[in-house]
Amino acid sequence: MRQKQIAIITGASSGLGRELAAYLDRSGVDEIWVNSRRAERLEDLRRRARTPVRIIAGDISGEAAIEAFQSALREENPIVAYYIYAAGFGKIGAAGRISLSDLRQMIGVNDTAAVTLTEVCLPYMAAGSRAAFVCSVAAFLPIPYLNVYAGTKAFLYHYGRALAVELAPRRIGVTVVCPYWIRDTEFIAVARQSEDRPYFKRFPLASSTAFVAKTAWNDIQRGKAVSTPGWAASLIRIGAKVLPSALVMKMSRILFG
Repeated sequence: MRQKQIAIITGASSGLGRELAAYLDRSGVDEIWVNSRRAERLEDLRRRARTPVRIIAGDISGEAAIEAFQSALREENPIVAYYIYAAGFGKIGAAGRISLSDLRQMIGVNDTAAVTLTEVCLPYMAAGSRAAFVCSVAAFLPIPYLNVYAGTKAFLYHYGRALAVELAPRRIGVTVVCPYWIRDTEFIAVARQSEDRPYFKRFPLASSTAFVAKTAWNDIQRGKAVSTPGWAASLIRIGAKVLPSALVMKMSRILFG
């Protein structure tokens, strides 16, 4: 009997995660397992999908959601054909102005949970499986007033790059997706809620969710190690490699106000 092939995606209730879930719906897997804190949005996703959807709702940085994935994988013993970690959380603000709970949540969601769920999924991945981590161009440089978020994405970026090398002998592809600002997601509005002043006043050349998702999906399919959707993201990646960090940080303050 053929093993069931599934896709797992976190952060599937909105933004880039929801858009990538639509690509998974057309990927030919037998079932999609989706996660986010907002169960009602996942129910809407399930109603719209052609592929059967299993909802594992809850905060991915909490033990309950991780244990739910563990139990379901042990029970079903599927092949995880796609694993996309799209959950993410960020706050903008000066040091000392963001609450400790928000700081810990950023690290918990963006890093700790990503590593934990990856370790849970890896035993069920096989040759030809694909993993992807939704990261950010923030991974390439230190960003004042977005310092913890950028630090968490730098961790996720280096973790994903190293994991790609380790999993290559198993023929499991790993792609780190590093988009520039995306204008039509909730990220900017949520991140700015903690500001005591508008440190980021403008977001020039921001991309759309549809464009980033399409580019990222094509790069995942090709097994590309790093996906930088759009020329702005690619330019930042190159610039961060060749320019001093102090200059890059100064330029970012001028660019974003």
